[in-house]
Amino acid sequence: MAKHIFRRVYLWEWPVRLYHWVTALAVVALAATGLMIGAPVAVMSTREAYAGYWFGTVRFVHFAAAYIFTFALVLRLYWMFVGNSHARWSAFIPVGRFGTFFRELWAVIRTDVLQLQKPPLDFVGHNPMAATTYACIFLLSAFQIATGFALYAPMSAAWLPGLFAWVSPLMGGDAGVRLWHHAGTWAFLLFAAVHVYLVLYHDVVESRGELSSMVGGSRFVEHQVEHR
Repeated sequence: MAKHIFRRVYLWEWPVRLYHWVTALAVVALAATGLMIGAPVAVMSTREAYAGYWFGTVRFVHFAAAYIFTFALVLRLYWMFVGNSHARWSAFIPVGRFGTFFRELWAVIRTDVLQLQKPPLDFVGHNPMAATTYACIFLLSAFQIATGFALYAPMSAAWLPGLFAWVSPLMGGDAGVRLWHHAGTWAFLLFAAVHVYLVLYHDVVESRGELSSMVGGSRFVEHQVEHR
């Protein structure tokens, strides 16, 4: 007779958790201020112009959050080479195991998305669909950083925005860069909605600490042992 037992497994080291929550907060700030910058709200006031600097504050919050977002990504990329097996780049790029990876990816899609397969699957770290999605998010993050600082470069003398001054000419000017940067914002918001749903889904269905693992670093993994 099989006996089901659970053991606590430490998965997410503190740099991974720090990156997750700092990035989440930065994305909220960037999306809110970015959408406001893209479609400014007209505020009528009888005060002098110098006293109505609220839009300047919006822009400052956006730029400050962009720097925080950038350095958080740099930390995460660094940790891909020095972190544990769940944080390393090999967890997102299945070198040498593409056949197994895509079979497991299809199984996850059948279970989590199409709801055609039961019982729910369990992976110790990222499942293949999550790993693929996060790899795309890292690329999208780099794209947003490049296009965002490209738009900022003409109005800043700082060295970091200047590194991306070449992006605007490459993409046909600021108008095109702004359009793609705006589209990237909506891609992030779509990902966030799906991400929150799936995390809550796994927590409710599996009850193994999916959500709390990104706070304390550990979750519960099931093992079956023969019990006589």
